[in-house]
Amino acid sequence: MSDDRDAGPDERLSYEQARAELATVVERLEAGGTSLEESLALWERGEKLAAICQRRLDGARARIAAARQADADS
Repeated sequence: MSDDRDAGPDERLSYEQARAELATVVERLEAGGTSLEESLALWERGEKLAAICQRRLDGARARIAAARQADADS
């Protein structure tokens, strides 16, 4: 992953922060009562947050795999 100083504000979110915001977005969508435009904006934000969460999980899996490999090699 790139240096956080070069990342946009969304890419600086931790997994926990992105997941919490995603949960809020889902709650708002499920509650209804929003305009089509607002619902679309929420959906797009949710997609962005889900992608951030997935990248964080993929990074964690890669680190675990590397640690396991290092242990196996020693």
